[in-house]
Parts: sequence; structure tokens; C-alpha cells
Amino acid sequence: MKKFKVGILGATGTVGQNYIRLLQGHPWFEIIDVAASPRSAGKSYEDAVKAKWQMPISIPNDIKELIVRDVQDFQKIPPDLTFVFSAINMPTKEQIKDLEIEYAKRDLPVISNNSAHRWTSDVPMIIGEINHEHANIIPAQQKRNGFTKGFIVVKPNCSLQSYLTPIHALESASYKVDKLIITTLQAVSGAGYPGVPSLDIVDNIVPYIPGEEEKTEKEPLKILGKVGKHGIEDDTSIQISATCTRVPVSDGHTASVNIKFKEKIPTKAEIIKIWSSFRSVPQELDLPFAPEIPIIYLENIDRPQPKKDRNNEKGMAITVGRLREDTVFDYKFVALSHNTVRGAAGGAILNAELLVNKGFIK
Repeated sequence: MKKFKVGILGATGTVGQNYIRLLQGHPWFEIIDVAASPRSAGKSYEDAVKAKWQMPISIPNDIKELIVRDVQDFQKIPPDLTFVFSAINMPTKEQIKDLEIEYAKRDLPVISNNSAHRWTSDVPMIIGEINHEHANIIPAQQKRNGFTKGFIVVKPNCSLQSYLTPIHALESASYKVDKLIITTLQAVSGAGYPGVPSLDIVDNIVPYIPGEEEKTEKEPLKILGKVGKHGIEDDTSIQISATCTRVPVSDGHTASVNIKFKEKIPTKAEIIKIWSSFRSVPQELDLPFAPEIPIIYLENIDRPQPKKDRNNEKGMAITVGRLREDTVFDYKFVALSHNTVRGAAGGAILNAELLVNKGFIK
């Protein structure tokens, strides 16, 4: 098939680099535009990144010589660009909001990793296996903003991706959840580059990450909500309390979850069967970045572990283990996701594939 020509806003940062790594050989998408701050503009991508390149592969040859465009130089946007992935970092969220709106006004769909538009009511915040139908709010967003072909779709924070799909699977099987206590153990890569100072994280755990607990508690409400007349209506039926910590792990966010159900309580065997058999639209459509098995349950008493399990299904699966009865709530379990793949660039690429399939990106 003829490939979609895509751009990356914030291409020199860690998430932008991950896009470049993950999109190599993608059957649908081809990178033709890399954009960043004015200090990188006008340089070849290789010169702009230099020692900041953090990926486990070399800079791809087809990317090295691309000239970095100033992200705010709209006149130099390639005329054949189809859509952009946004991972741009700017001094304020308002600046990011305005920038993404400007791209959408120019007929370019924006698939964003940023938090700036997560609480804009008609901007869907999508995890492909959970709320793909939220894309149906896009026409209302376009009408409100006067967009023609452009729009904005965001992905959620990486802190909640490890546990929310297993919770959604249980709710979809009619086991409604009442309360959740979440403790996350988040990898240092989640802080970007250069990230957490070594003297703060080596031989240590940092029990506070600015803004993470609020995102972990509130973003699921929108993701589990429904499309209403004026935007996405939150689902407030689940109470969530979160504690988010930073641990000395390179990649992979782990969550320890305590769960209380509303009425019906499944057996342990039923929960494992629900998780192991769970499939959703990305799997039905066989999208390139969709994990074949979205939730992997491991019987080993000491799993999941980031080093051993973060790359399951090319980093796109949620790996769960240690399901057991809880002495206060009903059950507890441990879940793991790859924060820079499923939780960042990979999750956004899957969202773009869904939007292509639904006809929003043409």
C-alpha cells in the first residue's frame, strides 16, 4: 500500500527518538518530517541529536540527513505530510495546546503524547483496547474548532497503562469495580533525558513524582467514560487512590493493585480466564502495532519483572501476575507495561493505526 507521510514534533527528544526507532519498517507510515525547537532547526537530524541519541539502535540512515524544521515554522511543512505525532516539549501547556491546534487547523491530524489536551472535553484520550469508540467525538471537535481534515487525539499518561486494561477487561465481563488502591513503581525513563539525577535514584526510591498521582486517579475516568453531546463524559463509578514512586529501573512501569468489586465477585480462575481471553478491536483488525495477546497472565510467583517481561509482544502487552485474595479488598495483583513503548510512542502509533482504519486519517 502507499504509505502515509508522517512528521514528528519534538523529534530530537526521547519520545521523538522512540517514534523514529519504532516506525522503522512500519508497513503504513513513513517519516518525512522531523521538527523541534529553534536551536535544532536547520541542522541535519544527526547533528541536532548528537550525543542525546538514547535508542538501542543507530540513527537510521533515512533519518540522519533529514533537516530539522522549526516546529513553529508552518511555511516549511511538507505539502505531502498526512499527519503528525506530537511529543514536543515547551515551557507551558498553553503553548503546546496552541501549537497542536495550529497544526490541526492546517488539515493535519495530531496524535499527541502530551498532556495539554487530555482534559479538553472533545479531545479523545485513547487506549486502543479500551475506548476506541471515543474517536467518534472527532467530528464534533472539528466543528467546534473549524477544522476541516485536522483534529487532535491524545494518549493517556504512562502511569495508568499497566493496570487499566486488566480492569477494563473485568468490567467488560460484567464484574463492576468499586474501589482501587494503586501503587506504581515507575522507571527512570519516564522522566525523559537526562531524567532523574543519579545520586537521587541509585540505591534509592523516590516516593513522589509531580502530577503522576493526579493523572493516575483522574485520567481513567475519562478513558472509561462515554461520548456525550458536548464531549466525553467521565465514568465516576470507580474510586481510585494512587501512590506513584520512581524506582531504579531503566524501562517498565509496575503497578501493585488492590481491587474491590461492587456486587458480583469473580473467582480467581474466572479473572485469569477473562484476562487471558481478552481481545478487542485492535486485535480483531490485526493492526500492525496491536499485541496479539494484549494481557498476558504469568503463573510464576515472582513475575512480572521489568527486566524479563517489559518487552512482551514487542513492548505492547500488559503483563500481569501475583493474583491473590486480599485481606481488606477482594483481590490484589501486580501488572507491568513498557512505559516508553506501550505507554508512549507505541501506544500513539497504535492510535494512529486505529484512526486510519476508522477513516479519520486519509
